[in-house]
Amino acid sequence: MQVYSENKKAHFEYEIIEKYEAGLVLQGQEVKSIKTGHINLSGSYVVIRNNELYLIGAKIPPYQPKNTPADYNPEQNRKLLLNKKEINYLMGKVNERGFSLIPLKIYEQNGRIKLEFGLAKGKKKFDKKEKIKKRDVERDINRELSNR
Repeated sequence: MQVYSENKKAHFEYEIIEKYEAGLVLQGQEVKSIKTGHINLSGSYVVIRNNELYLIGAKIPPYQPKNTPADYNPEQNRKLLLNKKEINYLMGKVNERGFSLIPLKIYEQNGRIKLEFGLAKGKKKFDKKEKIKKRDVERDINRELSNR
């Protein structure tokens, strides 16, 4: 499994409760662009419209800018492929207060591009500060132990 892009801020900004895997509906040039590592997941999210999931805000630049179709939009909405049972479950969870769907990483599995996204709940500001303090303390402890 080769990871092409990861949303590193997602684990800091959100508490990930459950993880899901979905296929993506892509054009040929988008697949080539993703395989070369040209995709940006920061600021993107997943929404449910008409009982279908869509990836919104992910930027996939053209593979060859000079050969790109004139109507190509790098930030277009991309449909996600998921079972109807999972979609119905996620619809119920997202309608609850405070839950959202956040993309975590894009990778290749058995020759297919997959998106891992999570059912997440936003962290409060004090939770983020607490995590930063904890990380700094661990860094200081490791630094002291390595000096001895």
